[in-house]
Amino acid sequence: MISCKKSETLFLNNTKRKGMTEIKGKKFICLGLAIVLAAGSSMGCAKKKEEEKDTSEYTTAQKPEESKKEESDKETTEQTTKESTEESTKENTETTVKNPVPQISKEQIASYSNDVVTWGPGVQMADDGRPVACVAFQEQYSSLGADFLKENEKVIYLTFDEGYENGYSDKILDVLKEKDVSAVFFVTMPYVREQDAIMKRLVAEGHVIGSHSVTHPSGGMPSLSIEEQIGEYQELHDFVKNTYQYEMYLFRPPAGIFSEQSLAVASHCGYRSVMWSFAYADWDPDKQPSHEEALNKMKGRLHNGAIYLLHAVSATNTAVLGEFIDYARSQGYEFKKYEK
Repeated sequence: MISCKKSETLFLNNTKRKGMTEIKGKKFICLGLAIVLAAGSSMGCAKKKEEEKDTSEYTTAQKPEESKKEESDKETTEQTTKESTEESTKENTETTVKNPVPQISKEQIASYSNDVVTWGPGVQMADDGRPVACVAFQEQYSSLGADFLKENEKVIYLTFDEGYENGYSDKILDVLKEKDVSAVFFVTMPYVREQDAIMKRLVAEGHVIGSHSVTHPSGGMPSLSIEEQIGEYQELHDFVKNTYQYEMYLFRPPAGIFSEQSLAVASHCGYRSVMWSFAYADWDPDKQPSHEEALNKMKGRLHNGAIYLLHAVSATNTAVLGEFIDYARSQGYEFKKYEK
């Protein structure tokens, strides 16, 4: 409207105020221009409002193609989460069911016999090569959470007893790392307190740490009272857990001495008792077998589900370990981790 008035003034000056009819004509032209401009402005505003409407609609509900993409991404994420959860649940279930520790209350322990059980793997083998004695003991005492040998498959479980350090544990760990084998190391309280670096390495490299008691009583666990036995489990368990953030779940009875009652105490404390299906005289550093003798014994007694007991103080064990692992694998055996 401002430009129209300016045009009108110029026109009046130049025409010396010609007739009113002509002026009125000009006014009508300006009025028409104003109407057109107003209409254009109105249409622009309407278009802008329509765009704003479109924008506001897709602010809370994305544009169709974006909405479909988000829905697809959401479905993919939900499916991945579901699969991950199901896999985790499956793994936890398998771990729980695989080797459940019998639930025995403290009140029930006294009902079991504390007579020491005489046992040993023996030399008699079944047709499948498994020690007859171990098969029988496994059937008799598995209900009390004891393992004398494992599943009847071509698998081997390596276990080492660590009563004290003789300078070979690091070398043994080097071999196991090179061969990608997990083993169980049964430790006593003195060993744990004195060998911090080795304990940390055991945890870091994924080996299983088992309890071998606090004091390693020469008469075995049956020589202690029920309360003393529980104390042996709890003291070492708590120390390892607090120091290395590791919870033990396997126990090797000192000297392999056990009774039904001592097995019941172990189960009550949440531990499986791990015996063995192969062992030989390797524990005396001053009376070590030759390389050939040790290797031949270890190779000659291969059998399904074997639990090998080796002492980490042995120079011979350290020397033949890698060779034995290679041989066993060449015969189709797998070295398995002793899971909970």
